[in-house]
Amino acid sequence: MKKIGFLSFGHWSDAHGSATRSASDVLLQSIDLAVAAEELGADGAYFRVHHFAQQLGSPFPLLAAVGAKTRTIEIGTGVVDMRYENPFYMTENAGAADLIARGRLQLGISRGSPEQVIEGWRYFGYAPKPGESDADMGRRHTELFLRLLNGEGFAKPHPQPMFPNPPGLLRLEPHAPGLRDRIWWGSASNATAVWAAQQGMNLQSSTLKADETGEPFHVQQARQIRAYRDAWAAAGHTRTPRVSVSRSIFALTDDRDRAYFGRDGGGDQIGVIDNMRAVFGRSYAAEPDRLIEQLRADEGIAEADTLLLTVPNQLGVDYNAHVLDNILRHVAPALGWR
Repeated sequence: MKKIGFLSFGHWSDAHGSATRSASDVLLQSIDLAVAAEELGADGAYFRVHHFAQQLGSPFPLLAAVGAKTRTIEIGTGVVDMRYENPFYMTENAGAADLIARGRLQLGISRGSPEQVIEGWRYFGYAPKPGESDADMGRRHTELFLRLLNGEGFAKPHPQPMFPNPPGLLRLEPHAPGLRDRIWWGSASNATAVWAAQQGMNLQSSTLKADETGEPFHVQQARQIRAYRDAWAAAGHTRTPRVSVSRSIFALTDDRDRAYFGRDGGGDQIGVIDNMRAVFGRSYAAEPDRLIEQLRADEGIAEADTLLLTVPNQLGVDYNAHVLDNILRHVAPALGWR
């Protein structure tokens, strides 16, 4: 059994054929797609976060709105760039969104990916300390965020407060019990996956990772997941961690599918991202029977308990619901995911 959800990058443009021509279109359709996905029986609605781009950039209003409009589906991110975040304000926002969703927030965070502008986090008021890299700064923000989520008091109360205080040091409010266990780290390397395990975070592994062995992407991803689980056990955590992978998967069941995605998904690709040699995993697009056989051989998917399907959000809510339904009805049962 696997949890199956969607991951939307939230693009908008006025290009011909785009169903999302503005930020308003993307935000409102994201809510509608989460509602539709829940009705289809999907398990998760996840959203990518990018700054300075015509994509979803401010996740918490959207997560709160999705939480208010749905009842069972997990809602999350994949991922929030921690180089841009104030851990204190983020703790309040995340707590509020999780309480609105009644404990369904699954918050994916990370050091972040290459952005649209040079050192964009500086415009948000953040800079690495002397001797730190921007990645170090993102992990420092993360460690503070995790401590704040524990809900322990740390702030000395005012002797003459506006409102009565509970005894002792004060924590940030609203506090969302259990949210600390629902934080995920988006990792592109084996080393950062091990670090995430040591910090007690769940693991998100996407469609690219550092090319560390030259093996196919799905094989390297499976090794990364096993290294993460080994590190989790060594750290002595008592709960069972969760691991997600994301994929572009399209079951071709009608003429629209074949027109959009009928070309063969191809193989892995090698590129350089942020001065790192990276391997990019293949996309899958085939008739259901053939697709099932291809997916059986994907070792990364086999290792994960959660699969996030990257969706072409600019094709609109109805078509994306159709894409999800194809996987849930025609593919997942044959693979034992349902």
